[in-house]
Amino acid sequence: LSIMNAFSQDKEKLYHPEIDAEAEIATAIKKATAEKKHIILQVGGNWCSWCIRFHDFCKKDEDISKLLTDNYLIIHLNYSKENKNEALLKKYRYPQRFGFPVFVVLDEKGAYLHTQNSVYLEEGKGYSKKEIIGFLKAWTYQALDPETYEEKK
Repeated sequence: LSIMNAFSQDKEKLYHPEIDAEAEIATAIKKATAEKKHIILQVGGNWCSWCIRFHDFCKKDEDISKLLTDNYLIIHLNYSKENKNEALLKKYRYPQRFGFPVFVVLDEKGAYLHTQNSVYLEEGKGYSKKEIIGFLKAWTYQALDPETYEEKK
């Protein structure tokens, strides 16, 4: 084993190729409906340094972490040689065309809303807090709730 391999095995695994992603999404839909939250599928793999970097960046930033917790359910959707989840990605309009990570936003009922190419969230060798917050705020349940836009009589 190289130092990198031994070291990486100590890290928390974000992606699990053995998990039934359809079942995980179905469970998330029930919870999202009850909690009035949307779902973000973060598509990638444990092999993807930018996927891990995004997760760590969001986890360490209190503002982003709170925005995610308050508004979304996150599913790390595996894409690797063990399981590419191809049927599921076909259903969500082939988001892997943008590279990894890529984010698929679903509403509380599981309907497809948006695919976010992560390159637009990057800044230098990392991510932009401003761009991530902008992306997250644009796709919350509240942002798409007609009540937000209808004039009260």
